[in-house]
Amino acid sequence: MGTLFKYLRVIFVAVLLVMTFNYCSQREAGTESQLAGQTTEMSVKQDAPAKTQTNKPVNQPDYAAFVKDYQSPDTKIIGVKIGKDGKITTAMKDGARPYITYLPAVGDDGLVSDLLAHNISVITEEPQGDGLGLGNIIMIAFVGVIIYSVYMQRKALGGGAGGAGAFGKAKVAESSSETCEERFDDIAGCDQAKEDTKVAISLLKDPKRFSRLGVTPPRGLLFVGPPGTGKTLFAKAIAGEAGVPFLSKGGPDFVEMYVGVGASRVRDFFKQAREKAPCILFIDEIDALGKKRGGAGSGNNGQEAEQTLNQLLIEMDGFDTSAGVILIGATNRPDVLDEGLTRAGRFDRHITLDLPDLKAREKVFAVHLRNKPCDDDVDVMSLAQGTTGMSPADIANICNEAGLLAGLAGKDSINMKDFEMAKDKILMGDERPTMIMTDEEKRMTAAHEAGHTIVGHLSPEHDPVYKVSIVPRTKSLGITMFLPPRDMISASRTKLESMLDSLYGGRIVEELVFGPAKVSTGASNDIMRATSLARRMVTEWGLSDLGPIAFVEEGGGAQYLGGRGMFQSHTSEATAQAIDNEVKKILDASYLRAETLIKANMKPLENLTEALLRWENIGVVQIKEIMEGKDLEEVTPPPGFSYVSAQKTEVVSDTE
Repeated sequence: MGTLFKYLRVIFVAVLLVMTFNYCSQREAGTESQLAGQTTEMSVKQDAPAKTQTNKPVNQPDYAAFVKDYQSPDTKIIGVKIGKDGKITTAMKDGARPYITYLPAVGDDGLVSDLLAHNISVITEEPQGDGLGLGNIIMIAFVGVIIYSVYMQRKALGGGAGGAGAFGKAKVAESSSETCEERFDDIAGCDQAKEDTKVAISLLKDPKRFSRLGVTPPRGLLFVGPPGTGKTLFAKAIAGEAGVPFLSKGGPDFVEMYVGVGASRVRDFFKQAREKAPCILFIDEIDALGKKRGGAGSGNNGQEAEQTLNQLLIEMDGFDTSAGVILIGATNRPDVLDEGLTRAGRFDRHITLDLPDLKAREKVFAVHLRNKPCDDDVDVMSLAQGTTGMSPADIANICNEAGLLAGLAGKDSINMKDFEMAKDKILMGDERPTMIMTDEEKRMTAAHEAGHTIVGHLSPEHDPVYKVSIVPRTKSLGITMFLPPRDMISASRTKLESMLDSLYGGRIVEELVFGPAKVSTGASNDIMRATSLARRMVTEWGLSDLGPIAFVEEGGGAQYLGGRGMFQSHTSEATAQAIDNEVKKILDASYLRAETLIKANMKPLENLTEALLRWENIGVVQIKEIMEGKDLEEVTPPPGFSYVSAQKTEVVSDTE
């Protein structure tokens, strides 16, 4: 693109010069013709009887002869035109032929006064022009195009008002040690990561400490973890603990479509770091900058990306660790990073920030609640148990949402109900109060969720039921939530089969209670999840009669931490058919087990359905009492329950 702009400028300048030359030539010819016409007119006016002047002026290079001529008593010169270029054109009487001469190089200051003294008229102005003219308009337009193209090129390169050299500068977000308020006390659940970064903090506080011992401190720290695990916060906390400036920039900010710009920004980034040493350089989403070289990229973009990465590698090798500069990178895609970037001597330490476990989530909740007024009923451990798989960012969002709900309700403190409502909103979506369902659809939804509840409650090794709701939300019409007593590191075949059984519980109840013709689409998500789980049992985990064989292997693709990668299958048609048969066999057995459990517990099923219709939301206490055989009138109502109205209207949506 930069080369294209250069060629365009050359073409524009060439065209401009040609048009200027042509215009000036035409203007010169027009001037001479007009002067000839004026000379003729002056002659005619002076001597009316004379013939019409048809003679053109001739050149008379002798200036001295011209002076002698007009000073002569018999001169025929009646007027003189003096041009700005020193050109003198005479106007003659009696049909004499005019001529042209030129002022000498040294000039003649007394010429005009002398001519006037001899009664010879003098014209010193240029002839009247033709306004701007087409040529001037075209020239102005071309000059404007050139100026605009140069301006847009520099603007695209990031120059703007920063001057011609500003587009290669790195625009860095800086936080000084006085304004970087984050500390390790603001981070919970990553004690091992704190231990791994102590050497970096020691280096920043005393850069000469390790050189005295003859050891090389780490040049870079690479933070690896799923989104929301606090990689940026951790880097700021290191700067805050060490009391040094924090210079940050995103990986995509270095990459440009113009070759050489990214490398220039990398050089400027490290230059600023050396000037502010000791300090921390932080590059977020470094995978955008450090992708493996020699990939599918081509053209200017591929060249620019590789040149930028090469410059980063050179800078990391070039700066002195004793100066107290540490580079920290953050990514959730470590698999795409170039090996030259992740090797020892550059990013020496790879620090993993994983999703927090139960104890870590409890500490994270405590950190986010320390500046929020909470009631005594807030149970942090219960909140931690109900947020399995959530990142610290998700937990912070729950705490903030609970505070917003309490504020909207006019409360002075946050209670446990606010946290439950916030968690339900984030996990299940907002309530849809305008969605009104018919009694039949409310009953079918309640029976569907009751089926999940019964099978999940009675299946071995299944997580206990935590909450059941039939309140319509943006993500579902109803939901059954299971609360694992601890974080699941691995799962047995029995546990996986129990999960399959509970997924089919809702559809089975619809078929048993309302008949095969009334089975709805509400179980579509349950069936999809059950099929996916059964297929993974067969193809990935070897939990089938086909044996411990992996029929798929993990491929490259867009894998990132916090999500499953892409898998490639290398099986024959016969093997694929055997896999499909085994998946169906597992699902059929699961469907039969769930159906048996529900048929043996029709009374609890009826009571759970009626409880959901009456209270809309039921919890652990209500489920336990109903499964123990209590009648609905003997069951303890949930706190703050509201009876469901029996208004009959058309359903708005039947999507789960």
